[in-house]
Amino acid sequence: MGSSAKRILLTGGAGFIGSHVAEALIRRGATLSIVDNLDNFYPLSRKQFNLQEIRDAGDFEFVELDIRDMDALRKIAERVQPEIVIHLAARAGVRPSIEEPALYESVNVAGTVNILEIARIVKAQRLVFGSSSSVYGVTSTVPFCEDDPKTRPISPYAATKLAAEMMCYTYAHLYGLTTLCLRFFTVYGPRQRPDLAIHKFTALIEKGKPIPVYGDGSMGRDYTYVDDIVAGVVASVEYAPDQKLPFEIFNLGNSHPVRLAELIAQLEAATGKKSLQQRLPDQPGDVPITWANIDKARRLLGYSPRTSMEQGLRNFVAWYRGSSANNASSNG
Repeated sequence: MGSSAKRILLTGGAGFIGSHVAEALIRRGATLSIVDNLDNFYPLSRKQFNLQEIRDAGDFEFVELDIRDMDALRKIAERVQPEIVIHLAARAGVRPSIEEPALYESVNVAGTVNILEIARIVKAQRLVFGSSSSVYGVTSTVPFCEDDPKTRPISPYAATKLAAEMMCYTYAHLYGLTTLCLRFFTVYGPRQRPDLAIHKFTALIEKGKPIPVYGDGSMGRDYTYVDDIVAGVVASVEYAPDQKLPFEIFNLGNSHPVRLAELIAQLEAATGKKSLQQRLPDQPGDVPITWANIDKARRLLGYSPRTSMEQGLRNFVAWYRGSSANNASSNG
């Protein structure tokens, strides 16, 4: 089973990406403990659906707690003694972070420090951290490369992810804790959060309502199907890094940015419906393009995205139409 057949503590496991990662780990024989605070960023019913999907894959332990609660975290870590910690819990979303920067800092930076501390205390073999392509911000160099020193985050969310990466580096340096930071690029697929573009646009197209189009439609995103992201996370659990400094950053993307206008056209094809569009000005915090250079992940993790945009959107629309989660919540 490789190193994933181990004791793994997964934070944020009730969320979109986390629930898919949880299923993959269970299928690989991991003894899995999930920590999630089931926050109200989007409807609780969706997270309960996600947890049920994981249960269908196999057994796991679930503990509802906030990663800012160090005492509770420490108790579970000392009981579970995880060999691997996968840290995906975060306050998500670029635009909401502009409204509540202090909340984002407390969850995404202070919370990550707590996770690093418990990994150090229980002498975990490694910590895998879910970072974000948003850390690159407004950079003139595309595609984005991990060793580019010019990261220019333009939202509190992006800044908190970059700060958390720096804390991971510090723990690798001070304590020899192997830490791998995975920069996810615009992940989509079944169970995607309802506030994200593909989910939101699909819901509006299905209901015959106009979709908001910010800017001139030229904004590009490196949309990456969730199964490809999961494969990268699992590979990072297995990866044996250079022990001189046990710290790495990997881009996990598709390396094929798609313009907003093109995404809408592909969604129309996937749904078989024409969209109505409402033109709006650019939004603060939005970067003009995300585009992953994935050479490093390909070379060291064997990462190779396999799902085309067309297939991924077809999969998403089929899930959207078939999932009771979307009928159980008015946000869907």
